[in-house]
Amino acid sequence: MTALGPANTPVIIGVGQINDRPGDPADGLDPIGLMAEALRRADGDAGGGWLQDCDSLAVVAQLGWPHLNPVDGKLAETLGIDPAHREQTAIPSGDSPILLLHEAANRIAAGEAVVCAVVGAEALRTAAQLAALKPRKDKAKPNALRDAKHRQTIGYGQSFGLVVPTDVYPLYENACRAAYGQTLEEGQAESGAIWEKMSEVASRTPSAWLRTPVTAEEVVTPTENNRLIAFPYTKLQVANSSVNQGAGFLVTSLAEARRRNVPEDRLVYLGYGAAARKDGDFLARDRYDASFSLTVSIEETLKLNEVSADDLAHAELYSCFPCVPKMARRVLNWPLDKPATVFGGLTFGGGPIGNYMSHAVAEMVELLRGTKDKGLLFANGGYATYSHTIMLSGAPTGATFPQDFDFQKKADEKRGPIPDMDENYAGPATVETYTVFYNRDGSVRGGVVVALTPQGARTLAEIPGGDEAMIAFFTDGSAEPVGTQGTISTGDGGLAQWHMASQ
Repeated sequence: MTALGPANTPVIIGVGQINDRPGDPADGLDPIGLMAEALRRADGDAGGGWLQDCDSLAVVAQLGWPHLNPVDGKLAETLGIDPAHREQTAIPSGDSPILLLHEAANRIAAGEAVVCAVVGAEALRTAAQLAALKPRKDKAKPNALRDAKHRQTIGYGQSFGLVVPTDVYPLYENACRAAYGQTLEEGQAESGAIWEKMSEVASRTPSAWLRTPVTAEEVVTPTENNRLIAFPYTKLQVANSSVNQGAGFLVTSLAEARRRNVPEDRLVYLGYGAAARKDGDFLARDRYDASFSLTVSIEETLKLNEVSADDLAHAELYSCFPCVPKMARRVLNWPLDKPATVFGGLTFGGGPIGNYMSHAVAEMVELLRGTKDKGLLFANGGYATYSHTIMLSGAPTGATFPQDFDFQKKADEKRGPIPDMDENYAGPATVETYTVFYNRDGSVRGGVVVALTPQGARTLAEIPGGDEAMIAFFTDGSAEPVGTQGTISTGDGGLAQWHMASQ
């Protein structure tokens, strides 16, 4: 690989992060305020004077304040800038910061921009506190994730309780555990080990939201303060979206950075990257024990950069739920005793919906500056839908830009056939995967089985919350439920229900 001239070489020159913890929610910053401050800090980190020349502003869409549109002029106005290129991602997706970073690098290399700013923020904590001051008629606690407009439509999956990521990702967790040949105890132990390391990283990271380290046992053990959410996940195993966080970064060309006398040891270089996606319908998946979009994204990034896990000093493996870094570390061959984060993960670092990876970029840049080390950033979005990976380095990588990072064709070639959906099935079936849902007091609300019919179609069935024997079978670890046989019956106008073979 031959490096291009400095004018075509994109580099990251500045990063900025902010946590906002107002005593009174009325004093809290909204997402635009958080974004503006994050970019001001990135500008200062780069030496100052860069934002005034910003000609590309890319924003990760936010969820908590739906009436705000940061790129409609308000953010630029707040910053006193007038970039010619302005964009906001269509949805707040976890892969967005890496996608926008990659696009900024291509824009710099193509000569379409000189200074690119990428930023995002969420103020979900403040939004929830403000909403709580206006009690709802149904007396329900405000929940920005479940209350989002795009989740108000009740489809087939939603009617069985599969509404938000905390409902859906356990389907991957349970399928993966069975595919790995792990017992429930072994699967939880792996989750605990990964999360313990993440909490340790967060404890020494000033920008992390939660900075108290926890043990692996504390992560996976249900308690009053660590309630079960959806089996087998406890509160400490899921993304912490109750945060007010912003992060952003600035990208320019090596030539411009040198022209403005940015010290060489402050520059971080981009390597190659790769992206792929799956169908947005989480029921239209070929399987739940692996993701070929994830696999291709990571494998192609390693191949293009001619590196392996042994060549990487750091990695950020997206961690909304344990199943994601578990899948990623198996593709990457990342050891269990090495932290899978540089920021602290979405539980401890903070889970600002689509913008987590901007914080990971910022922390990775800080670690790589002044070194020859390499770091890998793997981002995940949607319901394990979008995968985007890229390598950063403290030294020139030799990567050429602009680069095509779309590897969808390769992912599609690896993907198996997607089972047809049979929404009206009754009869014998096999457990493909499952989860059990819990109320806030720890009691069982019910559950869902994703099943395969003898004809190979996929269908759903309810696990009744009042059936103690069935709940125990699916949650006590005495046997592996995935792959077991049962029967689905249809009720009078109700949901299809699962019956174990012995019933």
